[in-house]
Amino acid sequence: MTTAMEIEKLLNDYRAWLKDKTTLREVNSEWVEITTPYLDRHNDALQIYARAANGGYVLTDDSYTIHDLEASGCNLNTEKRQDLLKMTLNGFGVQMNSEALEVHASPETFPARKHNLIQAILAVNDLFYLAKPVVESLFFEDVITWLEANEIRYTPRVKFPGTSGFDHLFDFVIPRSPRKQPERIVQAINRPTRDNAEAFIYAWSDTREVRPPESKAYAILNDFEQSISGGVLDAFRNYQIHPVPWTSRGEVVTELAA
Repeated sequence: MTTAMEIEKLLNDYRAWLKDKTTLREVNSEWVEITTPYLDRHNDALQIYARAANGGYVLTDDSYTIHDLEASGCNLNTEKRQDLLKMTLNGFGVQMNSEALEVHASPETFPARKHNLIQAILAVNDLFYLAKPVVESLFFEDVITWLEANEIRYTPRVKFPGTSGFDHLFDFVIPRSPRKQPERIVQAINRPTRDNAEAFIYAWSDTREVRPPESKAYAILNDFEQSISGGVLDAFRNYQIHPVPWTSRGEVVTELAA
């Protein structure tokens, strides 16, 4: 059984890692490049840019996220995908400025806004990146179709505050049922990489203290295009998150639908 002290150590270690692995570089008289320890899908360090504006700051990805997806053959021009993109960005409080993902921050809100922008970049990449551009459906859409086909009640895109003060966006919340099943948090992870696993583990660990004590978490993992490493599966289990490979999703229908 994981204790509150263990969770607190995880959160402190995470913050220390984030601080130690973040570097800054002035790129001109206006902008500062922030290199984070998060990796994009090319295994390159994720970078964002910040500048002072109107007594606060503007933070942006300089259009990298959208341009990279489009260059990889991922079509974002359909109405359904545009709606999903907007819903995802709205959940993090991130705006689109042309094709750049952007947030505005005051000195007091800078850490939270930076966190939201990075999480939005990771979420958009995970939602829309298709290993094969000819594939028409998105994994997120597949999970919705599966939930509805099995009459599993859910609320999409729910944001909860964490003990750190940061907000975390979860894909689906299945409310507590009359059959005494607890609240269930469900995350659809298209690319079950170490970074994506750690992001969900941190979000769940940070919020579970303020959720009902019996709440459960599930990670629905896309193993159709790529295998899932044992280390990722073990990491989820170590923090009381139930990993569910997509090919084994039938095993959890009963407990999610109850």
